[in-house]
Amino acid sequence: MTTLRSTLTLVDSAVLAPMYRDPQGRLRLVFIRRSPHGIHGGQIAFPGGRREPEDASLLDTALREAEEEVGLDPSRVRVLAELPVVQTAGTGFRVAPFLGWLDAAPPTWRRQETEIDEILEVPLDELTRPEAHAIEFRQLPGWPAEREIPFYRIGQYKLWGATYKMFQSIREWLAEHAV
Repeated sequence: MTTLRSTLTLVDSAVLAPMYRDPQGRLRLVFIRRSPHGIHGGQIAFPGGRREPEDASLLDTALREAEEEVGLDPSRVRVLAELPVVQTAGTGFRVAPFLGWLDAAPPTWRRQETEIDEILEVPLDELTRPEAHAIEFRQLPGWPAEREIPFYRIGQYKLWGATYKMFQSIREWLAEHAV
């Protein structure tokens, strides 16, 4: 049987999941909320995007995109892990996520206003509270029926889809490594 997924040519892309300890010692992950336009409009994500010809590696893609989207200097990032690759269900991306350590948050973030509506510095312990996790049923374009969609609440937003899967990998990595 031919499915949409089997006919898509996947686009290589990469994201950086920046993490740091705030002055109170809490681990924080840096997310973005994409601007309303585009195929991932309004979604919670990590800084990142598609691989460009000048990117020598997917890590280079993740670092370049983080610098473009949130102003993060690549020299401030220590890569802790290359996480499992995630394929997006309906948009045709193959995403290589990297977990990056920052000694501290930059004094200021520089948001790329055309692509990013908001930068979110989320305490990890808020995301891992049982009440932050939920499930809903949604039918997205191209899906024949509703599906169960797990998500995490970040304030008024929902972290779901590919970023949800990446966050699950981060939780697993943190369970085995001290930071």
